[in-house]
Amino acid sequence: MPSTSMRAITYDRYGPPEVLRETAVPAPVPGPGEVLVRVRALSVNGGELAMRSGKLFPFSGKRFPKRIGVDLVGEVVEPGTSRFTVGDLVWGGGRRMGTAAEYYAIAADRLDRVHSGLDPAQAASLLAGITAITALRDKARLKPGERLLIRGATGGVGFVATQLGKAMGAHVTGLASAKNLELARELGADVALDYREPGHLGKFDVILDTVGKDLREFRRMLTPRGRMVAIAFDLDHPVRTLGYVAAHSLRATRWVRGFSGNPKADLLADLSRWVDAGLVRPLVDTVFPLGAIADAHRALEEGGVRGKVVVEVS
Repeated sequence: MPSTSMRAITYDRYGPPEVLRETAVPAPVPGPGEVLVRVRALSVNGGELAMRSGKLFPFSGKRFPKRIGVDLVGEVVEPGTSRFTVGDLVWGGGRRMGTAAEYYAIAADRLDRVHSGLDPAQAASLLAGITAITALRDKARLKPGERLLIRGATGGVGFVATQLGKAMGAHVTGLASAKNLELARELGADVALDYREPGHLGKFDVILDTVGKDLREFRRMLTPRGRMVAIAFDLDHPVRTLGYVAAHSLRATRWVRGFSGNPKADLLADLSRWVDAGLVRPLVDTVFPLGAIADAHRALEEGGVRGKVVVEVS
């Protein structure tokens, strides 16, 4: 059982990574249907950087202090349901920020057991697979033999999507930085190209965009029945990007759609099956301790990350 307080990462103003600080906050008390988890690891996501910097101010508001961290891997302390027992290693994601802490209370249906022989850091790196599965399987309905283009093929979501696309039988073209092209091929890309000088790319049945810029240009690369799923947006023009996605989401052909991640238990179980089958493997770029989470944010901002930046909570 936790004490009445715990360590957590908060920030009281928008700004660079240095605004993040470790503070003492009240420990959570789980409500009905919630599980209390002792957090062992979490990943750092691009949306959190945008939130912390203030680039999503129209959506995040002025109330401070704010918490950070949206996914987690940890041990069950109070099960709150017959699905789990004390000590189970679980993974999942909450509806609210705050997993960068010693403890987190989360709805039971947003958790599943980690049963793939993964350590906490590896499991945290794979949680982006929920986004990849939702984008390729559920939104784009990717079919065997289709041509798939992944922008950011070795990044935090792209590294899972590249493996998943190949496992689903697609012909995968991955765009990445020049130094990461060999990694993209190792992950399963049939063609790996430098995103700065890709040359003529041709047409694609499905495009997964993890960058958020130049959506109009890439939409032109869709076949008549092509589908684009955009999971990021231009941080300099977030409202404009969201407007573009909304305007093209209802088209019958060459549509563009986005979605909000929703790590439910059934999706987590699906991810485990891909991992257990050896078709999707973890990729951890760097691991930082909780107290150095500002360095973790800085590393992701500097770019060139291979897989996921992970924060461990001792």
